[in-house]
Amino acid sequence: MPPSSSRRPHARRTASTIAILTDFGYRDHYVGAMRGVIASIAPDAQVIDLTHGIPAQQVIAGAIALRESWRYFPRRTIFLAVVDPGVGTERLPIAIETRAGARFVGPDNGLLSLAANETGPWRAVKLTAARYRLKEVSATFHGRDIFAPAAAWLARATEVDKLGPPLAKIHELQLPQVVQAGRVLRGEILYVDGFGNLVTNIDRARLTLFKACFPADQLFVRIKGGAPMRILDAYGDASVGDSLATLGSFGMLEIAVRDGSAAARFAAGPGAPLTVGVGRR
Repeated sequence: MPPSSSRRPHARRTASTIAILTDFGYRDHYVGAMRGVIASIAPDAQVIDLTHGIPAQQVIAGAIALRESWRYFPRRTIFLAVVDPGVGTERLPIAIETRAGARFVGPDNGLLSLAANETGPWRAVKLTAARYRLKEVSATFHGRDIFAPAAAWLARATEVDKLGPPLAKIHELQLPQVVQAGRVLRGEILYVDGFGNLVTNIDRARLTLFKACFPADQLFVRIKGGAPMRILDAYGDASVGDSLATLGSFGMLEIAVRDGSAAARFAAGPGAPLTVGVGRR
């Protein structure tokens, strides 16, 4: 017999998703301990390891990876991010709730700011409420003792306001500026991915604007005084072993080596300068 209109079946509650990003690597127990804390508090939460391969203490790399990932997750996902060289110092532990639905938990060192600012309006709190952290908090592992519990309690539908007092602002990460000097655009490497590709701070919009100033010219890229490289559409457009520049999945200019490592070839990493110049076709 079908249920009457006065006795409708309950809608199935969807478990929250927690996505974890850290620089902890895959050797030690740190990530497993965080997942254990989450399972103890919110056993129904779906936990996804976004990555634990962020280079150690490279906040910019973590912030970029988070910014480039959050929009591909379900709307109410909680992003638990820990790249925290200042753990145990005066930097604040925070949680951010956004109008777009995404929630972010982690240290207030700029790691969360690039992603949060792309979501539109947000509000932040300082994670101080004793009920929503472990009983004993170490000075070196806030990922386990503060951030994982906060993320788990959010997954259990705890309101962000209960985790601590509001913050009027968060620490904003400032990426290096791109500078145009005549017919040259100067940038730098921000991030090296696992393939050795060198991701720069020059994005598609800035490159398009620069190109519009010299419509009859061909763009080329140099790093560390090396030979000029053309900007190609895909890695496969270069011959095996050749260097190239391309606009990668981040929408940012990157330097690569077909079937090789640009980081190794150019002995370059974060902070290394590069230039985009123009020449006649």
